[in-house]
Amino acid sequence: MGRALGGPGVSPGTTPSTITHSDSVAPERAAERTPERNSERAPERTPAEVRDYRAAFAVAQLPMALVDREGRVLDANGALGSLLGAEPACLTALPATDLVGQVHSEMARTPLPSGGTLLSIPDDGQLYALREELRHLRMHDPVTRLPNRALFFERLSTALEAAGSRTGRIGLCYLDLDGFKAINDTLGHRTGDRLLAAVAGRLTECAIRTAPGGHLVARLGGDEFAVLVEDSTGTGQATDLAECVLAALQRPFDLAGQRIAVSASIGVVEREASGTTATGIMQAADTTLYWAKADGKARWTLFDPERNAHRMTKQALSSTLRQAVERGEFILEYQPLVELGSGDIRGVEALVRWHHPNFGTLGPNRFISLAEENGAIVQLGRWVLAESCRQAREWQKKHPDDPLFISVNVAVRQVWDSDLVADVAAILDDTGLPPELLQLELTESAVMGSAGRPLQALHALHEMGVRIAIDDFGTGYSNLAYLSRLPVSTLKLDGSFVHGFRADEHPNPADETIVEALVQLAHRLGLTVTAECVENAAQAERLRRIGCDTGQGWLYSRPVPADRISAMLAP
Repeated sequence: MGRALGGPGVSPGTTPSTITHSDSVAPERAAERTPERNSERAPERTPAEVRDYRAAFAVAQLPMALVDREGRVLDANGALGSLLGAEPACLTALPATDLVGQVHSEMARTPLPSGGTLLSIPDDGQLYALREELRHLRMHDPVTRLPNRALFFERLSTALEAAGSRTGRIGLCYLDLDGFKAINDTLGHRTGDRLLAAVAGRLTECAIRTAPGGHLVARLGGDEFAVLVEDSTGTGQATDLAECVLAALQRPFDLAGQRIAVSASIGVVEREASGTTATGIMQAADTTLYWAKADGKARWTLFDPERNAHRMTKQALSSTLRQAVERGEFILEYQPLVELGSGDIRGVEALVRWHHPNFGTLGPNRFISLAEENGAIVQLGRWVLAESCRQAREWQKKHPDDPLFISVNVAVRQVWDSDLVADVAAILDDTGLPPELLQLELTESAVMGSAGRPLQALHALHEMGVRIAIDDFGTGYSNLAYLSRLPVSTLKLDGSFVHGFRADEHPNPADETIVEALVQLAHRLGLTVTAECVENAAQAERLRRIGCDTGQGWLYSRPVPADRISAMLAP
């Protein structure tokens, strides 16, 4: 190597200034900084020699760096980069003292004629030890002394690759500390680090206690830890470990005179190693940790494939809701609202369905809450409203003497996140539907405490002539005071009241008393009452007897397409 750099009899360190950081910058700078001593001058090098020196420097197995007179790195070769775990280019411009400090060794210094210095690590048997020490530092967390994320994933991958050894199964407890951020913010990072180190100690104790050889305990970052169960003997081993961790962390910590209580949420995954990837098991563990937190924290939760499938389906539905509206995947069905006295159809409620290309036809209970969460309810609700009014206008034109009103559900987010009043006005104008033939249904919880914009919107819609109905009345706060200040025209009694009317042989007098009182109150306030979930004639008769105005339920019809409603209206 020395001969390649400097020729016969010249040590590697005597490489002339033409060993450069770049083709043009370093040699000139080195030459400019090199004073001529009398007639002595560094021998000129041909371009071929320059290329040879540079190539030899780059591929040398001996870690080396070229340093300028100010002590900053001009260039580093690949061997030094590998030793320090960094790209050589990232080492340029660093103080050379930083390199010496990182390898915990006195590097060999060889002066160059240019006034610079060539630093190198002697390959005298210490290099392996240095590499191992550096690897240990790179693979362990400085706060807890536990294996870090890099070493954990290395061990996890190795365990999965050896899927056929011993039990062929693998387990994982993935946890984070509940409320750690508050402790860190209020007591300071030093106390937070002490707590993390103490937690690491208790995790290690649990790992040793639950397995003869111990499990791998690692800090993945922040307040997240993982305990890897290689050659798992079954779910019980992983859950026993989780129980041990919970119990260990429930004991208060005494840190520098401060008594700190902390808990942890733990996601537990145990499965066959064959066919499992590191990414897959970590995703499952992360999901299960989320479940543990959602279920109340300070607990462990075992991965459930069925629950996860439901979550994945939920995510798939949520992510495609907006596009589904644009693709026209939604349809409407209609359920009659029947006058209990005459049996005539007075209106219909529009109910949205999703013809999903993968999951089939989905009812509103499968996607409406998702649409409310991600805001797609505004776009979807606007489409439902427009399509309902268009259909109601068709029925009105065919039956002008006795037109049906259309009842459409409105989510409270539609009131907050869109101009519902403007949307309704535009749709009524486009379709030509009279305002009195449109009824908007809001849930009791949605209208409770209405103030500001929602209350203004309800009053504006009422003044426009649109009916306002409270859906599922009786299941929420049941605060009757708001009935006097909201522009409500109809109460829809929740089906749980009607359920008590089901059997003549076991009537529930309390249900009938409550319903009768609500009907009388509503009538005194000028409101009409609709009973939901009417399933048989006996229920309908009892509801009619106590004064309920209209009924809705399977006794009359299930939700059906528009053409079926048209057939019901035909003379």
